[in-house]
Amino acid sequence: MKNILVLLGNPDTETFSGKIADTYEAAAQEAGHEVFRMNIGAMQFDPILHAGYKEIQELEPDLLLFQEKVKWADHIVVVYPNWWCTMPAALKGLFDRSWLPGFAFNFSKENGKLMQRLTGKTARAIIVAGSHSPFMTWWKFGDFTNEIAHGILGFAGIKTKVTAFGPTNKMSDRKSEVCLAYIEKIASKGR
Repeated sequence: MKNILVLLGNPDTETFSGKIADTYEAAAQEAGHEVFRMNIGAMQFDPILHAGYKEIQELEPDLLLFQEKVKWADHIVVVYPNWWCTMPAALKGLFDRSWLPGFAFNFSKENGKLMQRLTGKTARAIIVAGSHSPFMTWWKFGDFTNEIAHGILGFAGIKTKVTAFGPTNKMSDRKSEVCLAYIEKIASKGR
């Protein structure tokens, strides 16, 4: 059994991405995993890193809790909609503010090499597209999963898999059921 952090990166919980997060959470708990859920829309923090890394910007309690739960988790699930080929601004702000040197990574003072601080963990990013299929988005605009999979989670040493669904604004009830059944399957295995 695993400790699993489920993060809904859509500020609106009443969406297909919210339904995915709910389904994942329930199926993982039913399978015996310990699950902690966070919703970006309920978190209170300033998403702007005002001075970059030049000055220390004190972390709000929700950011400290997020960092604590990332450390606690064996597996992290991030669910969000694909808006303009990236994640919602609040979710990006969460990573900008909390994914800091000393927490997620460091650079060696001796040789400048990256030291990943969150190795040994796994993650799954579940990305929901409203108007295009994930393939068409990739075909037209390039890899919209690189930022989360490699630039954020992978940069800290977290082995990440990506699942993408869409287009959800044209999704039939049957297709929605198939997607949620898949979510239940991976959640029960803690993947």
